[in-house]
Amino acid sequence: MVKRDFCTTRDAAEMLGVSLRTAQLWVDSGILKAWRTEGGHRRIELSSVESLLREESPARAGKSAPALPATLGQLKVLVVEDDNILLKLYRLQFDSWKLPIELTTAANGYDALVLIGREQPDLMIADLSMPGMDGFQMIRSISNSSFREGLEIVVVTGMDDTMIANHGGLPPGVRLMRKPIPFTELKALIEGMINRRHELSRG
Repeated sequence: MVKRDFCTTRDAAEMLGVSLRTAQLWVDSGILKAWRTEGGHRRIELSSVESLLREESPARAGKSAPALPATLGQLKVLVVEDDNILLKLYRLQFDSWKLPIELTTAANGYDALVLIGREQPDLMIADLSMPGMDGFQMIRSISNSSFREGLEIVVVTGMDDTMIANHGGLPPGVRLMRKPIPFTELKALIEGMINRRHELSRG
């Protein structure tokens, strides 16, 4: 029996323990290397699936301890920032608010897309200038997928409007905030999201 060096998207999803649409997002974003057959079916390189299986660290990265009981329904927040000092600042500030937040962090767009597929956050706060896959590429990948629905995206950047426009701008619905990190604005946004969730749960 000849051993295949590729698999279907559904096979990859099962091996990785994720949903089919998550696997499709990773294919579309280039995280999983794939090609299409003449009939239009995706075929994924097994080596890229195995590589992703070995990368457990991104999905386990930087989760803060819950500040309130999980029964209240935590807001999942993903912060994407390549500056480790700023990531620590995010964690310290978020912990000090004592809000029902589950915080996850990523250092680049590639790791963020992996985490979005696995964690399905409610809010993503992202820098634009990052190594590898930058914030522009990452946000466009998300905007072209089903993961955009229900995901609030906030960009926190030091870039001015001209620089952002030169990179093609940002998709509709993406909030833009400037560095230094506007924690007062972010806290108000997060509290509003939590309050709306509680109102919906009460019917």
